[in-house]
Amino acid sequence: MDGLARRLVPDELWAIADPLLPGPARRPQGGGRSTADRRAVLTAVVYVVTSGSAWQLLPPYFGVAVPTAHRWFLRWSRAGVWRSLHDAVRAGSGDPALAEWTRAILDGASARSGETGCTPG
Repeated sequence: MDGLARRLVPDELWAIADPLLPGPARRPQGGGRSTADRRAVLTAVVYVVTSGSAWQLLPPYFGVAVPTAHRWFLRWSRAGVWRSLHDAVRAGSGDPALAEWTRAILDGASARSGETGCTPG
């Protein structure tokens, strides 16, 4: 993973985020697509929500197709992942910079999904 990706989702953040991310929904008829690399998807989503970029302008070097990134963003937004991630980092990380970063992620994701953002504190 390149430097930008490591800055967007550092190992410490990934360790906290990984157990919070719901997996793919089971399809009753079976089959379907292979599962995307969740860290790559999270990195692509974080890039879009924090940069203000349009989904269609997601750079290909993230290795995630735009529809895949957007679909997972919506699923994770509905599951409350962004708030849970921010709360988990604040409760366990002890790194104020990481807490501020997850606040930015929460606010950016909330703006795109129409959810309520982060309140100070």
